[in-house]
Amino acid sequence: MFLSELTPIFKQFTQSPVSFMGGFVSGVLRLNLADDPVKSWLNQQLGTTSYNSSDVQNGRASGPQSISID
Repeated sequence: MFLSELTPIFKQFTQSPVSFMGGFVSGVLRLNLADDPVKSWLNQQLGTTSYNSSDVQNGRASGPQSISID
């Protein structure tokens, strides 16, 4: 019973141990992959830039905006 619950985890570990351990360590350390030190390191390793959907919404930057209240 307990062994059948651990089978998918063991299967993922045997297929790609480096990726599995990297994900496990980042989960234990509660690293956010969108934070700058981790994000820039991942981009450097992959040679790509990641797109963050929260950066641009409807063609506008997500920075401070002015509103008027009547």
